[in-house]
Amino acid sequence: MAQWWRERLKQRPWWMNALMLFCAYLAVIHIPWDFFVKPAAQDAEAWFGILLRGRWAKVTEPLHWAIYAAGAFGFWRMRAWMWPWAAVYAGQVAFGMLVWNVVYVGGARGWLTGLLSLVPFGVLTSALWRERDRFGRPRQSLRERYGDWALITGASAGIGAEFARALAQEGLSCVLTARREDRLRTLATELEQQYHVATRVVAADLVDPHGTDQLLDAIKDLQIDVFINNAGFGYAGRFDKQDTERLRAMVQVNCVAPVVLASRLLPAMRERGRGAMIVTGSIAGRQPLPRHALYAATKAFDQLFGEALWAELRGTGVDVLVLEPGPTESEFREVAGEERGTGEPAVNVVALAFDALGQQPSVISGWFNWARANALRIVPRSTMTLLAEQVVLEQTPPAMR
Repeated sequence: MAQWWRERLKQRPWWMNALMLFCAYLAVIHIPWDFFVKPAAQDAEAWFGILLRGRWAKVTEPLHWAIYAAGAFGFWRMRAWMWPWAAVYAGQVAFGMLVWNVVYVGGARGWLTGLLSLVPFGVLTSALWRERDRFGRPRQSLRERYGDWALITGASAGIGAEFARALAQEGLSCVLTARREDRLRTLATELEQQYHVATRVVAADLVDPHGTDQLLDAIKDLQIDVFINNAGFGYAGRFDKQDTERLRAMVQVNCVAPVVLASRLLPAMRERGRGAMIVTGSIAGRQPLPRHALYAATKAFDQLFGEALWAELRGTGVDVLVLEPGPTESEFREVAGEERGTGEPAVNVVALAFDALGQQPSVISGWFNWARANALRIVPRSTMTLLAEQVVLEQTPPAMR
C-alpha cells in the first residue's frame, strides 16, 4: 500500500500534492462540519473577499464543497479541465485576500497586509498556470502501452462492439468472439476498412464448458496483449420461477469463463511485463438485487475477482480494471427479459474504462450509479435491498414477478 501511494504521489510535485490533500480535507471534513454541525449564527463564508454570515453562508457552502471536491479529484486524476480553472480559482483567492484586508482591516495596515497576503497566492496562481502540460497530458496509445492484439469476448453488440472499435482506433488488431458469427464478421469488416487493422473472428459459445478451450485453440498462434472479458448476460425474474439450466449457463459465462481465460492469458502477459485485462462487471454487483439475485451475485464475483487480480499484478506492467456500468444502450435488457428502458451510450462507458485503466482497480460509470453504490456505506444493506426490489420489480415482466 505504501508503495502504491508513493507511485501515485510521484505523478505531481510536492506542492501540488499538498494542494490536493488540502482540497480533500476541506471537502471531506471541514466544509461538511460547517454545513451540518456548526450553527448558522456562527457560520461564515468568504467569496471574492466579501464575508457572508448565517443563512447566506449556509446557502453558499455546497458550492464551496463542490469546488474543493472537484479540486481533490482533479489533482488526483490530473484532469485536463484543471487547467486553467485551478489557476483561475487560486487567482480569485489571491484577489479575495487583498479585498478582505482592505475592506475589513482598512487603512494603510489593510493595504499592507492585503498586498503581503497577495504574494503567496499570486505565486501559487502562477505555478498552476505554468503546469498546463502536466494536466491532461496525452495518454500513451494502448498499442504502445500493451501490444498488438486484443481479445474481446461478447463482441457482437453493445459494450463489446464499442470496445473493439476503440481498440482498433488505437491500432490494435482484434480477435472478436461471440455466438453470432454474422454480426462478428460485419464488425470485423468495419474495423478492417475503417482502421486498417487485422481481425480474427471466432464464433464460440461460452455457455458450453468446452467453449473456452475452443476459443483458446483458435488463438494459440497469437500473442494476446489486451483481454476484454465482456461476455455475460442477465436473467430477470423471481428466483423460484427461473429455469435452472439458464441459471447454470449464467454462472458458466459470467464466472467460469473469465476465470479460465484469465488463467491462460495473464501468465504470458506477466512474463512479458506488459498487458491489460478489463472485466465488464456491473453496478448490480455492489448489492443484493431481488429479481436479479444470481446475476448480481455473478457480478459481485467478477468485481472481487478482478480487484484481487489488480492487487496481485500491480507493479508487473499488467493492468487490471473492473468496469461497473449501470443501464447501458445494449441488448442486455432484451436478453435478460426485462422491460425496455434507456441507458448510457456504450461508447461513453468504454471511454471511461480506458481512462481509468492503469489508474485504479475499478470504475463506476455515471454519477448516479456512483452515488447508489456508495449509499451502501451509510444506508443499511437490508434497506437498500428492499429499495432495489421495488425498482427492479417495475422492470420485470409480470409473468416473472
